Amino acid sequence: MGEMVLIFLIVLLLFGGKKLPSLARSIGSGINEFKKGLNGQPSEEEIVRKEPEKIETPPAPKRKK
Repeated sequence: MGEMVLIFLIVLLLFGGKKLPSLARSIGSGINEFKKGLNGQPSEEEIVRKEPEKIETPPAPKRKK
């Protein structure tokens, strides 16, 4: 337990109190993406990057002059 407190204090000194929540959030999202990758699920980035299917519309009828 003492080692964990020491590591936490060192991290607090390195990154500061304001950056710790964002650092923890990014680590958590990285772990979640890693777990999804192990399960074979596509990541959120892959879903966003996938191009939407193109819907073909029929040509407009020609107008008589």
